[in-house]
Amino acid sequence: MKHTRSALAFLATLALAPLLPAQQAATVRTEQGNLVFDGIPARDPAESAALARWLESRSAGLVDWLADGSLVISTRAGNTAQLHRVQAPLGKPEQFTFETEPVSSGVAHPYDTNLLLYLKDRGGDENMQIWLRNLRDNSDRLLTDGKSLNGPPVFAHDGKRIAFYGNARDGASYDIYTSDITGSAAPQLLIAGGSDALEVQDWSLDDRRLAIIRYTSITNSQLLVADVATGALTRIEPAPSYKGGTVSVAQAQFSRDGRGLYFLSDRGGEFMALHYIDLRTSQVRTLTPDTRWNVERFALSLDGRFIAYTRNEGGFDRLVLHDLRLKADILLPSLPAGAVIGAIHFDRTGHMLAVGVETALSPPDIYVYRIEATAGKAAAAPDVKLARWTQSELGPIDAPQLVPAQRVEFPTWDNVGDRRRMLSAFVFRPRSPGPHPVIIDIHGGPESQYRPQWSAFTQYLVNELGYAVVAPNVRGSAGYGRSFLTLDDGALREDSVRDIGALLVWIGAQREFNRNRVVVMGGSYGGYMALASMVNYGDRLAGGVDVVGISNFVSFLTNTSAYRRDLRRAEYGDERIPAMRALLQNISPLTNAASITRPLLIVQGLNDPRVPASESAQMMAKVRAGGGEVWYLAAKDEGHGFRKKANRDVYLATVSQFLKRLAGR
Repeated sequence: MKHTRSALAFLATLALAPLLPAQQAATVRTEQGNLVFDGIPARDPAESAALARWLESRSAGLVDWLADGSLVISTRAGNTAQLHRVQAPLGKPEQFTFETEPVSSGVAHPYDTNLLLYLKDRGGDENMQIWLRNLRDNSDRLLTDGKSLNGPPVFAHDGKRIAFYGNARDGASYDIYTSDITGSAAPQLLIAGGSDALEVQDWSLDDRRLAIIRYTSITNSQLLVADVATGALTRIEPAPSYKGGTVSVAQAQFSRDGRGLYFLSDRGGEFMALHYIDLRTSQVRTLTPDTRWNVERFALSLDGRFIAYTRNEGGFDRLVLHDLRLKADILLPSLPAGAVIGAIHFDRTGHMLAVGVETALSPPDIYVYRIEATAGKAAAAPDVKLARWTQSELGPIDAPQLVPAQRVEFPTWDNVGDRRRMLSAFVFRPRSPGPHPVIIDIHGGPESQYRPQWSAFTQYLVNELGYAVVAPNVRGSAGYGRSFLTLDDGALREDSVRDIGALLVWIGAQREFNRNRVVVMGGSYGGYMALASMVNYGDRLAGGVDVVGISNFVSFLTNTSAYRRDLRRAEYGDERIPAMRALLQNISPLTNAASITRPLLIVQGLNDPRVPASESAQMMAKVRAGGGEVWYLAAKDEGHGFRKKANRDVYLATVSQFLKRLAGR
């Protein structure tokens, strides 16, 4: 609670500044700690306090199982997320990382319950470093170089070695390294990669091979097996004999007998399915045939008997537990309705399956399935019980106030065959009578998907400000098939912006919505979409919020971190090709900034390695030069989004202040 009081005091300090006319405020730039305010009027402290009560909720993110059967979770401690241990259902979390930077990911040692690896960057720069934490004495040891990008480590079965990707060699390439955590030697380069992303998935049972995914684009990736002694690579998926073109591979794990690999792939179809390949015969078997939805993740029990996976069914998740011995799915006690599952992990016994769950009405929590064999009946299905291990807090929010996410469909501007293409969206509706102002909340990616997850700020906007929130999944979003993913690629980029135009038509036809008070908002690629919507549909919008968004594709591709540049060219187009460069310049919001005549709020982390801060700075300057109104908020200790609570509270208070103004309040 100490941090909460200091955050409110900070907001109150800002509010004590004299009120300035909008035109004069636009020329005022001030700094408060790590935050930069440019053209932002002072706030009413009472309004800031009203928002603050909605931002006190806590969540519990699933990280891993320790060897002794304790859970490692990530939950906020003061200003940042930190790692905690929970030893029993609804047990008190015991904090064991105390960093100034957020810590939300880690990997437990397979045998020693006192050892754990965790990742941490500096100020949002995403140059993750791998640290070894010894829980016996709370000591830390840095395993990487302290400055390069490093990916999630994977333990070998011997418990001594780890493998991970990193770019220490040249700052641009994705290489694979191994490291012996029992010694002090620097990580050893195993595979010198290139601009395609490489990520370690698993070690074989004998620790002689690594499963690796090479990622070129959302529709083009490969499953490889590397020889740990030589670094030699063998392509497994798609097989060299496969005639179906490129595929997407998302996850892989060796079978417990060492004979094969389980993996996710969309080979030969529209959606990701769970497959098994026998590495001796190259025969592939599909465990989830004829699915209309993506299998998003899976987990294999240590004894090899059970495999669990989640299926994304239109934004909501369904968990399946499959008994490989019986070749049958096991009936499971139900998770909360409307579940979105963030992670699943088996413990070392193979009889405890942890599931990270959240809904639009409840913050992330962890539930555990206990899988017990039926005594004396080896061929019988096991008995499964469900227990809740964490109880997240809503803070002072009253649960009955919360509104659910309702899935809707709206027609867009083109046809599929002889029928109008339908797109999906999630809508949060105020309980009070309308017509309500509307926020169109556009996800990033673009290869992402809006999921009905917990957002205290969304609930605040609906309950306190009276906004309806509409979150669309425009073309190019994940979750609706391989073909749908490609509908916005390259020269088709603005087709997704036209989907927002179609959504505005649908909003205008709803009596409960105020068509004259519609605001568009998005982060990252969603920030580009917000800016592009203001360019193309400004006459139908009241304003826009751009959070770490792309303003010019050419300057973005030129200035983004070197290790990301080719990956983004695969999605947006290669700016080195003259025709594509001209197209990207033509559709960029910066080129068309004169068309933005409505108020604009820009939010930026100054350490952003993905969308450089220069993208926001040039957009602010261009719109202001044309006489437009821009509020600008930046943080010196954040990157691609605001992760520290103090910064995030101010950011959300600024958004709230901006939206109140646009709603005429």
